[in-house]
Order: sequence, then C-alpha cells, then structure tokens
Amino acid sequence: MTASHDSRATSQVAAGGLVFLLITSVGWGLNWPIMKYVLREWPPLSTRGTTGVIGSLLLVVIALVIGQSLRVPREQWGRLVMFAAFNVSAWMALMGLALLWLPASEAAVIAYTMPVLASLLAWPVLGERLTALKTLSLLLGIGGIGALMGGNGLAASMEKLPGILLALTGAFLFALGTVLGKRFPLKLPVITSAAWQIMIGCLPVAVIGLALEHPRVSALSSTGWLLMSYLIVVQFCVAYVSWFAALRRLPASVAAIGTLLVPVIGVVASAIMLGEPLGAGQVTALLMTVAGVVLATRS
Repeated sequence: MTASHDSRATSQVAAGGLVFLLITSVGWGLNWPIMKYVLREWPPLSTRGTTGVIGSLLLVVIALVIGQSLRVPREQWGRLVMFAAFNVSAWMALMGLALLWLPASEAAVIAYTMPVLASLLAWPVLGERLTALKTLSLLLGIGGIGALMGGNGLAASMEKLPGILLALTGAFLFALGTVLGKRFPLKLPVITSAAWQIMIGCLPVAVIGLALEHPRVSALSSTGWLLMSYLIVVQFCVAYVSWFAALRRLPASVAAIGTLLVPVIGVVASAIMLGEPLGAGQVTALLMTVAGVVLATRS
C-alpha cells in the first residue's frame, strides 16, 4: 500500500514537472522574437535588466500576498548569488547581446545547445547516467536543431562570430547553473527563490545598461510597451517560476532536454512575427524535437 502510494505521488510530481516545463518552453520560445522586436526601440542590457528587476518586484508582491516568506537563511546566500549569476545574469546579458549579431531564430537555436551541455554535466556532477533512452532523445533533439539550422541557412560567418560565442557561453553557464541547482538545492519556496534570483541577477545588468546605453523611455512605441510587459510578466514571473518548479520535480537532464522545444517555438514564432526565413526543415525539426522530448520524459 505504501509502495503504491509512493509510486502515485512520484508520478504526480513528475506530471506536474512536465506541465511546468511546457509552460516554460512556450514562454521562453515566444520571448525570442519579442525580444528581437523590442531591441529595435531599446538597447539589450537595459531591456533585460529593467524588465527583470520589475518582474522580481512583482514576484515579491505575489509572495507577500500568498504568505510566502522572503527570508533567506544566512547559509543559503552564497548559493543564491551563484545561481543568480549563472541562471539569470549571464543568460540575460549574453543572450541579449547575442541578438545584436544574430537573427532571433539563429540565437534561439544556438542557445539551446544548453540541454546537451546540461545532460553531459549531470553525469559527473549528479550521477544521472546517459541511458540509451536519454542518448536517443538527445540525438533526436540535436537532429532537430540541425534541421532548424539547415532550414534557416545558418551561416557561421565572421560577422556573426561574436553573437555565436556569446550565445554558446550563455548556454554553458545556464547548463552549469541547472546542474549545480540540483546538486546544491536552495531551501526556499519557489516564488521566493525566483524573486531573489531574478532581482540579484538582473540588478547589475540593469545598472550597467542604464549607465552605458542611456535608453529613452520616449523611444518605446505602444507595441514596445506591450511587449515589455510580456517580458516582465511572462518571461520572468511565469516562465522562470515554472522553470524552477520543473527543476525541483524532474531530473536535471530530463528538464534540460525538455527545453529543446524552446528553439522550435522560437523559430516558428520568429517566422510568423518577424518574417524571418522559415525553411522546409522546420516540420522535420519539430517532429524530431518533440520526439526527443517525449523520449526524455519517458526516461
């Protein structure tokens, strides 16, 4: 009876993790073309940092309303700052800057080498072995990424090299933060954890951006304001909280592989919203990537 109850409880936790993972993937996937559009009106560091700080303040309000404590035990601060640097600061700053050299679709594809890196790091750090099923899911996901690259004619030219290097570095640091987050978990409520990580991670990005880029509020159109609101509410409040919730419920490698849906959503959304190239490889990529994600969840 106890074993059956534990099995049902584990299944419910995993199912909840997958729901949170899907919410994250959709939120982050749509973020790529939205961010690319906003960059026409506002500079990257100011956009990322400012929307993140406002999003974290909104999460603080939500935490207080629902009665979650914002207190962080003294021994947790070191981990909190480290995860904020890897999961938020590096990702926000480097990916925002990468969009200056790359189309949104190409930046999304390169950024999501993260699941491969996270799966490889999870083996020595967490002991999550690359089983045959996980390996197959990764291969399908990588194949989907390759189809996306082929469909968009990704050209690793010297002009794009800074953007490619920035995106790869951001992907590696996010993967490292994901694995270390499982190895040294924060003992905080999910919303509290997200609020502090986003605040600590985005505040320096915002300060540097406002100091160096000198953005003008008057430069934002009505569409720009609407999309900035999306970045605040969906990217930071909804998607980040869902990501941390998914990571608590799923193995790090499975959660990371699940995010392979993000570049597919990003590429398709970029084609619809921005008119970026949509090659014949997109359908193949979608099928391969979804198949890889399904296999990862089965593992």
